[in-house]
Amino acid sequence: MEQLRFLDGKTVTFLERGNDERGAYLRIEHNVPLQGGMNAPHWHPLLTESFQVKQGVMKGIVDGAEIVLGAGECLTVYPKQVHQFFNISHETLIGIHEIRPPGFHWEMFVLHRKLESEGKLSRRGIPIHPLWMGLAWKYSEGFAVGAPVIMQKVLLGGLARIAERFGYGIENT
Repeated sequence: MEQLRFLDGKTVTFLERGNDERGAYLRIEHNVPLQGGMNAPHWHPLLTESFQVKQGVMKGIVDGAEIVLGAGECLTVYPKQVHQFFNISHETLIGIHEIRPPGFHWEMFVLHRKLESEGKLSRRGIPIHPLWMGLAWKYSEGFAVGAPVIMQKVLLGGLARIAERFGYGIENT
């Protein structure tokens, strides 16, 4: 079982990748020790994500609606729903995250961890170098709220293609 440990103590653990009657999926476990935002508002055109809280309390904002989940509760985010999550616990938040189809979601976490360990992220967790930013955007398979979709596709998608041509990838950060 592969586990990624981040500088803030957060871990992301690969649980399984497979296929079932609903198609391909990826399951990972998040352990988030600190309170606060876990991601920026974003949406995915194709991915369905499910979250099950095992310990702690997580707040989600999905299409503007706030949802608070405690241990044993689940939430599913469908394609094109804008979402963001927060650890609002006074303890470590532990949750199971399922992504359908899995796409590059695991690779996104691997890339983020490698860039963090090499000092290639800003304090806000954004890749400093534009080519890494493009590749991180590609792996997220989604769109940030606030920037026009066409700009993200052209600018960040273009940077991702250039990064790949120059050999950038999770194997050689």
